[in-house]
Amino acid sequence: MNDNTIKDQEEQIRKLHDALDKSGFTVAITGAGISVAAGGVTYAGMRGGAGFGGGDIRSGDPEKMYQGFYRTFLRSMFEHGPTYSHKALAELEHEGKMQGVITTNVDCLHTMAGSQKVAEIQGSFQVNVCTQCGRRTYGYEIWNQGHMPTCEACGGMLLPFNIYSHAGILQPELEKAQQWMGRADLILIIGANGCYTHLYWDYKKRDAGIVQINPGSTYFDTVADLDIRRESDPVFEDLMRLEQPAS
Repeated sequence: MNDNTIKDQEEQIRKLHDALDKSGFTVAITGAGISVAAGGVTYAGMRGGAGFGGGDIRSGDPEKMYQGFYRTFLRSMFEHGPTYSHKALAELEHEGKMQGVITTNVDCLHTMAGSQKVAEIQGSFQVNVCTQCGRRTYGYEIWNQGHMPTCEACGGMLLPFNIYSHAGILQPELEKAQQWMGRADLILIIGANGCYTHLYWDYKKRDAGIVQINPGSTYFDTVADLDIRRESDPVFEDLMRLEQPAS
């Protein structure tokens, strides 16, 4: 890395830091890219690897299905946990600089990292629906007990909302995302490629600042005021160093 590249990156981090300081309401939009460092697979990869979406999974063998979930997705979720980026967003929320995270990810890593203001618009492994009575059970911990979880009310098999609904939209979470977009002065786009953005993007304020953190080209290239073409973890490592009070 040459000196000019280092200087350019440092300038980008300063601009990001200043934008966060000036913003009264900041929202992050995250996609699969933020979870790559945790060893996770994408939702598309999860569906293919475990045979999700093939026929009516409600009639499948529960334990075989659970092992498929665990092998292709849950193991990395529980063994690797949140990335540095997830933890940084949670810390920014704690500092009052992050007012919401909108995500299509179903891995619960924002919640595991400590974020409380998260809109999981496709649901996740912490919103679970009984295939027999329809009762919802909340909490991702039930997926780390070595077997397919069952409904406390009727004993039916539980499925995470995103699989139960065949990747449908969780309406209360979408409405929360739309409300946040309408208030945001600053929008951070982290590892997202634009899927499902049409559901909430039109709700954003016209003058909201947009910062993209993504090593590849995406839907957001033409609208970003600041385009940081790097993986998110090193970006947030640099940013959080600036967040530390001077000794």
